[in-house]
Amino acid sequence: MVRAIVRPECADDVADALAAAGFAGITRSHVVGRGKQQGIASGSVRYDELPKAMIMMVVCDEDAETVAGIVADVARTGHFGDGKILAMNRTGVIGDGRIFICPLDDAVRVRTGETGDEALT
Repeated sequence: MVRAIVRPECADDVADALAAAGFAGITRSHVVGRGKQQGIASGSVRYDELPKAMIMMVVCDEDAETVAGIVADVARTGHFGDGKILAMNRTGVIGDGRIFICPLDDAVRVRTGETGDEALT
């Protein structure tokens, strides 16, 4: 199972890139959270629950690294001279997200009862 937490403005691009690479089946949720910086501060106000998007996919073991690579390439942001953050496959900035790859014991397709890798295709 691959779970990716990304900036919400990158989520559509990530989903499109995964689909173009043949990984169309995703579950997407709107989530909030913070990293080790514990949010961001603006003056005396601290925002510690920042909006993020979570994309979850179950793929065969041999595809997990490919999927994680696609997500990382598309979700990584970069700064330009005017201070804007644009999705540009450059060195990323704080808050770009995390990707978790976890083992999964089994999967069952509800419609057919197929299990294992057959339930994933």
